[in-house]
Amino acid sequence: MKTILVVLDGLSDSVAGYAMGYLHAECAQGNGQYYAITCELPSLSRPLYECILTGVPPVISGIIHNGVSRMSHQRSIFHYARAAGRVTAAAAYHWVSELYNRTPFDPVRDRHTSDPELPVQYGHFYSDDSYPDSHLFEDAESLRVQHDPDFLLIHPMNVDDAGHKFGLNSSQYRNRARRADGYLSHWMPQWLAEGYQVIVTSDHGMNEDHSHGGTLPEETRVPLFVFGQAFSRQKDLMPRQTELCGTVCEIMGVPHDKPVCRALLASARGEEK
Repeated sequence: MKTILVVLDGLSDSVAGYAMGYLHAECAQGNGQYYAITCELPSLSRPLYECILTGVPPVISGIIHNGVSRMSHQRSIFHYARAAGRVTAAAAYHWVSELYNRTPFDPVRDRHTSDPELPVQYGHFYSDDSYPDSHLFEDAESLRVQHDPDFLLIHPMNVDDAGHKFGLNSSQYRNRARRADGYLSHWMPQWLAEGYQVIVTSDHGMNEDHSHGGTLPEETRVPLFVFGQAFSRQKDLMPRQTELCGTVCEIMGVPHDKPVCRALLASARGEEK
């Protein structure tokens, strides 16, 4: 099944639990399920992009801080999908391009990517943390419509940017989360109508000191929303961030060697009968 993974950078579960009205409405109608999960450590962006996309925690991947600017040494969802003949795309921060396509990021060469030989075959990458989420979702929809990807990563930055500028307990941070929910309400109904499986999560949360990286619950507890027929929608599960890569590969039906949260998948209900 084709899958869209939305990573709302820096969204703490403490805010997602009440600010994402559209996503919670879909869950209330039985179309999805909401979980709170704990991110791996350190609760920083580049290490956790790598964790989400490869299933490998930072202390093992070696991507242990944001300044580790090199290609990943791991196989990612993009690699598994491409190896299986699937199409990959991403509208994301430029660190994703540096991890899986080419490094250092060259905006002239890499900002708009179209190369079937690369792990991320089609991409729109940005490097300004204030790049509007509204534009980013439009970039993603353009990739979806033009290239019909089997796996599409959508990675907006404005929630995290507001947190760094104003802190967790600010109206600016909360309203950026609400805006992201609004953008999803504009695009996601069409994705679901076309049969896409949709996962919405975050890499890490935020604290009142305008930062993250440690072990505070507001830094480490992040939302996980899942939508589509691939999911069991069982309550009270405890998926791990390291299981997202393998779970997406399972949904797409591509070979992989990553851990999977089996209970998250609809196939698990059939196995229990």
